Amino acid sequence: MIVIVDYKMGNIASIRNMLRKVGGESIITSDPDQIASAQKLILPGVGAFDAGMTHISQMGLLEPLNHAATVRKAPVLGICLGMQLLTASSEEGSLGGLGWIDGRTIRFQPSRMAAGLKIPHMGWNSVQVKDSSSLFRNLDDEAAFYFVHSYHVVCGDEFVLATAHHGYDFVCAVRKGNVFGTQFHPEKSHRYGMQVLRNFAELDVC
Repeated sequence: MIVIVDYKMGNIASIRNMLRKVGGESIITSDPDQIASAQKLILPGVGAFDAGMTHISQMGLLEPLNHAATVRKAPVLGICLGMQLLTASSEEGSLGGLGWIDGRTIRFQPSRMAAGLKIPHMGWNSVQVKDSSSLFRNLDDEAAFYFVHSYHVVCGDEFVLATAHHGYDFVCAVRKGNVFGTQFHPEKSHRYGMQVLRNFAELDVC
């Protein structure tokens, strides 16, 4: 069973609908006990970094999330803001993140981008897969995903699953052990996103 964490900042219904299409059983919950004992977790997210961490803290979800991810080593998938929250900090705010990925979140840098290229990065984009053994298994070279974001993760190469290009190459998927993240929205990415969620649903549980 996959627990979709409801901390009031994500496209949770669309994620559950997509999981249902690929045969993944899931529930949507804010219950700390269900989160702490989850077999797998999805941390969605749309909005600002500090607001996300504030909601998690105020709803009493920080300790259950840490227990599931760092003690029990349950597989976790952060999506969009959910991926950014996996890092230690963000230029978007002043609060610390979950810190499960050794990295930080920064705003797109216009000085590195061609004139007229817009921020936020919005729409479909192809990705360059660095590791096809987990989330990107059984995807072809034409795979593209839907993005909406003004910030992106910076981390060590050892954590990079995939990159995309918007003015310059940026990290669009990460992994550290049982913790995964995608900057794109698999629930909005049609058959390619469906395959990513299928791959996550089929991951072996430690």
